[in-house]
Amino acid sequence: MKIEVWSDFACPFCYIGKRRFEAALERFEHKNEVEVVFRSFELAPDAPRDNEESMHSILASKYGMTIEKAKAMNANMTEQAKAVGLTYHFDTMKPTNTFDAHRLTHWAGESGKRYDMTERLFKAYFTDSEHLGDRDTLTRLAGEIGLDAKAAADMLASDAYTADVREDESQSSKLGISGVPFFVVNQKYGISGAQPEDVFVDALENIWKEDHPLTMVGGSDDLACQDGSCALPTDKE
Repeated sequence: MKIEVWSDFACPFCYIGKRRFEAALERFEHKNEVEVVFRSFELAPDAPRDNEESMHSILASKYGMTIEKAKAMNANMTEQAKAVGLTYHFDTMKPTNTFDAHRLTHWAGESGKRYDMTERLFKAYFTDSEHLGDRDTLTRLAGEIGLDAKAAADMLASDAYTADVREDESQSSKLGISGVPFFVVNQKYGISGAQPEDVFVDALENIWKEDHPLTMVGGSDDLACQDGSCALPTDKE
């Protein structure tokens, strides 16, 4: 089973959804047969790299609400994050453009570290208030998960993996994905949003059953217990 996850590092629901999905996967009987791949999605591709505006004011401007209302919404989001073991600091988050961070995850994938890099970037943004648009910060974060920091810096200074990010975004457009997180299973089943853990578990189990139907072997007979199993007798005219 292959599960592709479209997400953005500036999406608070994406980190929460990641945790709920991971908890569900731990409960899934066939978890060792699941491949998880994170895909790139930019919620604000035109966002500036450096932005002094607070997350509260950005939210207020985006939805036409007061700062007080925006703070209340972010406080609610913080509580949702806390429920899955995450810590959000909206007061000190550094809004930025996430394109280079996405390129970094593709590069990390060449060393089998895309999942680790994705997790580190989420934590850096929501918990540690790191500047994910700053290439020196990204270089350091790559080093923290065991990657070559100098190689990371060289990559970020180039336009490498731009095409990979754009390909992920192109795929999301073809699939009709307009919001994240979005989970695609075996390229034919979609799960939208940071669903509750039980919803993920049910979806995984149902998809597995549908893709792995029971195969009947041996003959059949109208006799109730002829094949070693008991069934209701059928009425005959």
